[in-house]
Order: sequence, then structure tokens, then C-alpha cells
Amino acid sequence: MPQNTTLNINGKDQAVSVEPDSMLIYALRNNLGLHGPRFGCGLGECGACTVVIDGEAIRSCITPVSTIGTSKITTLEGLGTVDNPHPLQKAFIQEQAAQCGYCINGMIMAAKALLDHTPHPSRDDIKEALDGNLCRCGTHMRIVRAIERAASQAE
Repeated sequence: MPQNTTLNINGKDQAVSVEPDSMLIYALRNNLGLHGPRFGCGLGECGACTVVIDGEAIRSCITPVSTIGTSKITTLEGLGTVDNPHPLQKAFIQEQAAQCGYCINGMIMAAKALLDHTPHPSRDDIKEALDGNLCRCGTHMRIVRAIERAASQAE
């Protein structure tokens, strides 16, 4: 039976009515209309569903809503807007890092968590942070360059 719960998403408390064992991705996409996180594999393997929870990159497709509690969730929609994109989003655009774009949510959110912890990562740090994110289009080097660009432009 669905239960009412409150999630802190993108700095705002949002009420949702979901089954306690429902995965976070469904609450985000179906209940709140946040389509940044994408459903890919449903097994936490591809990274398309990545969100940042309390500063860590987390797979929303394997995270039950019941485990969230008072944690703060950031989705792609919480980073920037079309008119004022986040520096990571700008860097991905400047480097033309997306081909089909399906993986980009996960890449950007994993990079956000990395840069929040390590503002000036090495290329190896970036590759390690993206290790669990799959891109079948082959834009890996553009993605790495975009993250390097965002890091170099950080204040």
C-alpha cells in the first residue's frame, strides 16, 4: 500500500505517495516528473539513473525510497537551467560530450560528486569516478575533457 513520504530533492521538500520498497528512480520520474535520471539497466550497472545523495553518486534504480530518510537528493534538474547551466553542464556542451545523450545524466552527476570532493582531480581520478558509468556511443574522451574543463574553471 502506498505511503506518504517526504523527500528533500534539489533543496526542496517534496511529498510523494509510493510503496516503501519502490525504487527512488520511480518516485523521481513518475511522481515528481524529474526526467534527468534515466532508467537503463535497473541493476545499478550502467549509471544512467545516478543522482547525488548527501554528496555521493548513488544509483537511484537500486535505492529504495524507504532508505532515503532526511538525506538530500540532487538530480540533474537541480544543477542548472537552460538559461543558466551549471559549469559542468556548460563544459559538456562546450566539449560536445554527448552523442545520443542517454548516459549524460549519470556522467554529469558522477562528475558533480567527484568535483565536490576533489575540485581539481587528475585524469585518473576522473576515470575512476566514471568507472561504473557506461557510454555506448564512444564519447568517453570528450566526457573526460568536459570534466577537466569544468574543474579548471572552478573558482
